[in-house]
Amino acid sequence: MTLAVRVIPCLDVAAGRVVKGVNFENLRDAGDPVELARLYSAQGADEITFLDVTATVDERDTTYDIVRRTAEQVFIPLTVGGGVRSAEDVARLLASGADKVGVNSAAIARPALLGEIADRFGAQVLVLSLDVKRSSSTDSGFVVTTHGGRRETDLDALAWAERAIELGAGELLVNSIDADGTKDGYDLELIRLMKSLSSVPVIASGGAGKLGDFPEAVGAGADAVLAASVFHNRELTIGDVKEALAERGVIVR
Repeated sequence: MTLAVRVIPCLDVAAGRVVKGVNFENLRDAGDPVELARLYSAQGADEITFLDVTATVDERDTTYDIVRRTAEQVFIPLTVGGGVRSAEDVARLLASGADKVGVNSAAIARPALLGEIADRFGAQVLVLSLDVKRSSSTDSGFVVTTHGGRRETDLDALAWAERAIELGAGELLVNSIDADGTKDGYDLELIRLMKSLSSVPVIASGGAGKLGDFPEAVGAGADAVLAASVFHNRELTIGDVKEALAERGVIVR
């Protein structure tokens, strides 16, 4: 059975507000997370992804109150990431209304965390968030970063994704830092490479700027397409994207 491709708006949140920048820098205010989540849900979003982009850098927990208020307003799956360091953090997020939890920096620091989360809550709850940069330092040409893209690791992005799936990750959120906010299109090479090794769904993130970018990402192997700027700036709606995908023969909800 062919699964429908999901269209997912992303709410990058800092200090209680949605923010957006380019290449993870020069963040600007883009609105209230609860209001935007409600808007995107009404437009037909399949899921909402909520990333607290400064929680790890500030060494604090995710803003549970905003997660709770968002979950009260939307009745589609809500994925929350940022500042998740333990299975207890996951338990608290799920209790606050999250359906899935994204983990990045803490899993790189301690990979066993992925197994602990998957064993306790199921792989379907665990999303490995990958903030990826192009780099000549790795075999694949892609390296993983932490702390909201601020720190480069020595981990090959593809090797890390493969290991994370073995440890229990149920989904890969693959964000290209190089493409982020540029509106020049998704990194199709990165999507293809991740899809080629992945036994779990791949969410493409970073670079969406026009309607044609979304079917291209799906053609490269994405099971879901995530975007932020084009939705926050009211350049495109969720419905516009779904229509463009359907016109190209992609199954959408």
